[in-house]
Amino acid sequence: MEWQAIDAKSLAIIDREVGQHTLSPSEYEIIRRVIYATADFEYKQLIRFSDQALQAGAAALAARTTVIVDVPTVLAGISAQVQTTFSNPIYCSTEAITRPQKSKAQTAWGIETLAHRYPEAIFVIGDSQMALMTLLDLVEADEVKPALVIGVPSGFVDVDVAKSRLQDSLLPHVRVDGRKGSAVVAIAIFNALLDLAWQAYGKKTES
Repeated sequence: MEWQAIDAKSLAIIDREVGQHTLSPSEYEIIRRVIYATADFEYKQLIRFSDQALQAGAAALAARTTVIVDVPTVLAGISAQVQTTFSNPIYCSTEAITRPQKSKAQTAWGIETLAHRYPEAIFVIGDSQMALMTLLDLVEADEVKPALVIGVPSGFVDVDVAKSRLQDSLLPHVRVDGRKGSAVVAIAIFNALLDLAWQAYGKKTES
């Protein structure tokens, strides 16, 4: 991401208001980008990283692992940056061809279809709680093993259950505890991780 003067000023304000912290540099970069995108400092306490999540995610991005997203908003928010870095293939669940089904939402059926096709993909779920639940069903059935899951949908009914299941899955993941989350948060997390991965691996992949 190319930063302008106003971006630098905004990030400086975030740094000043956050103050001292115990986050790693990579974790803090992701959290500050989410705060910048949302103007919500509560995300500092809500965003959680599994062990080695960022390392695993960066390596998967550098290996040009397929990325699967739940909604077009996330697709639109990450595509340009992906194409100027590792050019990973990206697929959106709502655009996956599935037979009409009434028992699940389109996002859930699309995630299931794409997960079977790309079982070790990076999954970015920012909007659909049902998509996250469907993915976790497949993980718990040992049908897929994602390289990374960014699972940050908001919700009021059982969203804490979905996020608890993600925590217990032992998958490399980034989640938002509680009711909060959104496609905007998912985009900020993914793009920040992509920037970090490009800094670590980009020159090597270009050479």
